[in-house]
Amino acid sequence: MNPVERVIRRLDAFQQGRPPLAFLVAVIKKFGDDSAGSLAALIAYYGFLALFPLLLVLITVLGLVFANDPGFQHRVVNSALSQFPIVGNQLAGPHGVHSLRAGSVAGLAIGLLVLIWGSLGVTQAAQRAMAEVWNIPPVDRPGFVPRMIRSVAFVGVLGLDVVVITVVAGFASFGGHSVGVRVAAVIVSLVADVGLYVVAFRILTPPSISRRALLPGAVIAGVAWAMLQYVGSYLVGHQLRHSSQVYGYFASILGLIGFLYLASQITLYAAELNVVRARRLYPRSIVQPPLTPADQRVLADIAKVGERRPEQRVEVEFDTGRSPAGEAAGPAATSGTVDAGRGERG
Repeated sequence: MNPVERVIRRLDAFQQGRPPLAFLVAVIKKFGDDSAGSLAALIAYYGFLALFPLLLVLITVLGLVFANDPGFQHRVVNSALSQFPIVGNQLAGPHGVHSLRAGSVAGLAIGLLVLIWGSLGVTQAAQRAMAEVWNIPPVDRPGFVPRMIRSVAFVGVLGLDVVVITVVAGFASFGGHSVGVRVAAVIVSLVADVGLYVVAFRILTPPSISRRALLPGAVIAGVAWAMLQYVGSYLVGHQLRHSSQVYGYFASILGLIGFLYLASQITLYAAELNVVRARRLYPRSIVQPPLTPADQRVLADIAKVGERRPEQRVEVEFDTGRSPAGEAAGPAATSGTVDAGRGERG
């Protein structure tokens, strides 16, 4: 064992002996084991495809239904764009989505088609990500029709979130500069964000996972999403307010993609937290061998994701006769079998 490895193993023993730190390390390792970064990138990609046609359809419908109330149209659009504080001003500017607000039938039809494609893509990608995070074998995942129903339900939840945000924004503006009203609006907005994640996690996660197992991560994700929005608003208001013309529309697109990817990563980290907590997948080892029991359960769960038919069974074995240096311990080396569960029923 070289000096570097000796130091790493001491750090490994240190984190394994402290449950809060071991839990954090386990969440980070589980995120990497599931390739959740790639899943987050896929969600961000489809989210980017769905955003612009969503705004196009929203603006067009508002223009048709509330043609005599431009103030209401402006509030709804600004409330929707407030979810993306870093790029919202550019999207609402003269060179942004407002340039597409002509209410032509052709434009609305194209916008609806792209919206359906992008929204179904992001919801399907999110459902796949949740199933991968929970290591649910394909044979136990919902079929095509249930997934489509869940996709439509998730889009409806997003629409309801826009309505809630619009009402909260109107409430805050009605109260003027009152500190109490602003604090109440922040609290209501935070509760709405947490509620959105609770419902979204339930819709997107396979039904074999209990509601109770989804709650902690949903609360943390809702709070993190609110903090991400406030940090973005602060950057726009205090650091980047004189830079929008310099960066231009191209930088706005890059900022939007980065914002969506960061939000997707936050969501999947919160989902991984739920898995680690529900299945007690900690402590994890930083260097192997030896594997901890939690390491074995995670690796077994990942292997059993390969089950694609009801009659197929995947069994996982681990050689427990290895020393930390990697040499066989001798002829007495044995193998152990780990049974990977398929999720918490409830």
